[in-house]
Amino acid sequence: MNPFVYNGLPARVVFGHGTLEQLVDELTALNCSRALVLATPHQRDQAQAILDRLGDLGVGIFCEAAMHTPVEVTEQAMKVVGELDVDCTVALGGGSTIGLGKAIALRTDLPQIAIPTTYAGSEMTPIIGETEKGLKKTQRTLKVLPEVVIYDVDLTLTLPAAMSGTSGLNAIAHAVEALYARDQNPVVSLMAEAGIEALARSLPVIARNPADAQARSDALYGAWLCGACLGSVGMSLHHKLCHTLGGSFDLPHAETHTIVLPHAVAYNESAAPEAMQRIARALGTQSASQGLFDLARAVGAPQGLCDLGMKEADVSRAAEIALGNPYWNPRTIEGPAIHDLIRRAWKGERPRVG
Repeated sequence: MNPFVYNGLPARVVFGHGTLEQLVDELTALNCSRALVLATPHQRDQAQAILDRLGDLGVGIFCEAAMHTPVEVTEQAMKVVGELDVDCTVALGGGSTIGLGKAIALRTDLPQIAIPTTYAGSEMTPIIGETEKGLKKTQRTLKVLPEVVIYDVDLTLTLPAAMSGTSGLNAIAHAVEALYARDQNPVVSLMAEAGIEALARSLPVIARNPADAQARSDALYGAWLCGACLGSVGMSLHHKLCHTLGGSFDLPHAETHTIVLPHAVAYNESAAPEAMQRIARALGTQSASQGLFDLARAVGAPQGLCDLGMKEADVSRAAEIALGNPYWNPRTIEGPAIHDLIRRAWKGERPRVG
């Protein structure tokens, strides 16, 4: 066994069916009594139901969470936090809402309870990415790690099949990069492979039958494992490209990850052969990059960045931004190759290895 370092993160996870019933107990255990419920505009009714469930322990809702955690939205939320004398946030939703909870915690150190309704995985990481003036900046700090995560499988049963597929592939991206991270270790690698396998098995089932409770449970379990991987080790090329594309071109988060992932994996395939073998094994395929591309097709995901509204003229600018401050990567970052990678992802072509 080679030497390694493993950092376990101090988060409490409650997983199962009907676990939302434990919300009040979890809030009380944190010694909090003035919770603000966070959500996106389209989840306002669900946020109100959470507030009603909290009774005297809840003081209000803020339902303006947005993709890529815009600083101006966080500033609006901070005003509400001050006006209502909030002592805890309860974030209901996906990466947008959980990101807002993290942004508030970054500024206030308030405890957080996250209730994920997608497979994004952000709830398990001490990572926050905030967007300001067209640029997304990411940092890692334990201040933004939620204290409690409540995974209630029942809350995912109504997640649309299309969103389930892209959200699940977004989660897989976390585990994929954990397998070839500079600080990868055998514990996280076990979690990563198991997470990829659980999602690869369940996502096509959900695409065919969104109400399949066992597949939903498997997918949420896989998402938890993948999110925990991202929280424990570093990120590489894939996440850098997606942060660039999302923050600078306002592309939807999960769909962008889904499209870029096979191409980023193909770029690194020769530089991380052991990781690629584990990814392919988890997918049940011969090739990691081709297997990921085929999985995305199987769940009906968009094929190219052009389908998300990105203009061809933006390809060169995206490559320029991504090359400006690259993350560590197992293969050297090469300008022409990165440009070609983004161009192929824009067109929706199959990934090219090498």
